[in-house]
Amino acid sequence: MGLALKKPEGVPGKSWPAIVIGLFVAFGGVLFGYDTGTISGILAMDYWQNTFSTGYINPQNHLDVSPSQSSEIVSILSAGTFFGALAAAPLGDFIGRRFGLIASTGVFTFGVILQTASTAIPMFVAGRFFAGFGVGLISALIPLYQSETSPKWIRGVIVGSYQLAITIGLLLAAIVNNSSHNRQDSGSYRIPIAVQFAWAIVLVAGMLILPETPRYLIKQGKPERAAASLAKLRRLPADHNAIIDELSEIQANHEYELTLGKATYLDCFRGNILKRLLTGCGLQALQQLTGINFIFYYGTQYFKNSGITNAFIISMITSSVNTASTFPGLYAIDKWGRRPLLFWGAIGMTVSQLLVAVLGTTTTGQTADGTVFAKNVAAQKASIAFVCIYIFFFASTWGPIAWVVTGEIFPLKVRAKALSMTTATNWLLNWAIAYSTPYLVNFGPGNANLQSKIFFIWFGCCFLCIAFVYFMIYETKGLTLEQVDELYAEVSVARNSVGWKPTTTFRDIRASVAHQGGVGPASKLDEKTGEHMAEYRSERDS
Repeated sequence: MGLALKKPEGVPGKSWPAIVIGLFVAFGGVLFGYDTGTISGILAMDYWQNTFSTGYINPQNHLDVSPSQSSEIVSILSAGTFFGALAAAPLGDFIGRRFGLIASTGVFTFGVILQTASTAIPMFVAGRFFAGFGVGLISALIPLYQSETSPKWIRGVIVGSYQLAITIGLLLAAIVNNSSHNRQDSGSYRIPIAVQFAWAIVLVAGMLILPETPRYLIKQGKPERAAASLAKLRRLPADHNAIIDELSEIQANHEYELTLGKATYLDCFRGNILKRLLTGCGLQALQQLTGINFIFYYGTQYFKNSGITNAFIISMITSSVNTASTFPGLYAIDKWGRRPLLFWGAIGMTVSQLLVAVLGTTTTGQTADGTVFAKNVAAQKASIAFVCIYIFFFASTWGPIAWVVTGEIFPLKVRAKALSMTTATNWLLNWAIAYSTPYLVNFGPGNANLQSKIFFIWFGCCFLCIAFVYFMIYETKGLTLEQVDELYAEVSVARNSVGWKPTTTFRDIRASVAHQGGVGPASKLDEKTGEHMAEYRSERDS
């Protein structure tokens, strides 16, 4: 399997339409990645600093925005994404995953317009909030759409491609920033910002012709349209046995969930769904706490302040490593599984961040006015090398797999709601890091002046990732979304999930109930199916 996009033998129909659609939808990640990477370079541009400064002089004796203003400008995007992610569930359930993505892109575009037109901080901040709100909506809806349309044998690659798109966006931002940062006019920052219109147009144009997800249509009580959508994804007739079987399992699973009552946010905090929610939220929180966005939000400014003369070039290098390193991760997701990749990736990140912290702390000095200088150029280069090694481990493991795992561990009944909360957790930590970093790193009154010592914090968080994977991450490679639901019901210890095989299906039990006869109309059949599934689980668990 792996990245060889060749479907296993015995799988009916075509898989390439769903693969192409899933990979295209991942393009939405470019919006987030590009916006994240753009602000890092814009903050370090001389013209932008002169234009938006309110009188603050930085340690290099140059007009600039103050650390508090920098914190506000960077973190407001994450604040917007937090609220956007929470709003994604009602939006995705009300108008659908497809039209939800189109509406989200419209909100993002409005934010880009405000940023492009601004010449002062207030309007710029407002634009970043609306852009962030749109990105938050998109970031929750894309893995949802991908998970609900992808074949199980390559679902990890498709959902993980969202992270690849983010890295491509970061790389494109670094390239555009590097080409425009020396301009001494508004084009220095307006060109990088306005380029985002192109990404939005591409995404909307594609979503206008793509199908809605069959699982959403089943949830809405539209089985005929669900069959047509799945037939389009698999390139089979709507009455083909494979289409009927797949839809029957989705339908039976959904009907069983409905026998338990109407889905609310409180359902996300009950039973084993709470365990899954804690897993998803913890995974997304730790993904941020590894320190990756410190490098891409403040990396250019940090390298510049550390005495590195070609900070924009270093930013391009780290972004290139980030993009290239995602490919081996996509290859391994469906070949080796989620659990081992996350575990060994955490170990690699832990070692790398510790070495960066030690090298940065012991080989740099600081003058009385706060200017940082390198005592040892070779050690500084080694520190940059270990930053790149850290990025390799992140981009090939925790970067894409966090989105994969959270996109596949929740049942259909609460999937949109739970996924919105896990994504919002990502953005909440993203905001906290973006807001606090200038105060933690910079020199001056009220600031911690940690400089390179901040990497000790990232080291500690990466160490926590190792234990989290061992105790919380289930192996879901090769399972349908409905089988993942069965896995969590049957296996109580994460390490025992490796090698687990499904023992029954909702469709089998539903057929068994129907075969017994005398259960009356469809509603009674659905009720009886729920009763038998509950009895089966009770007997099995005891």
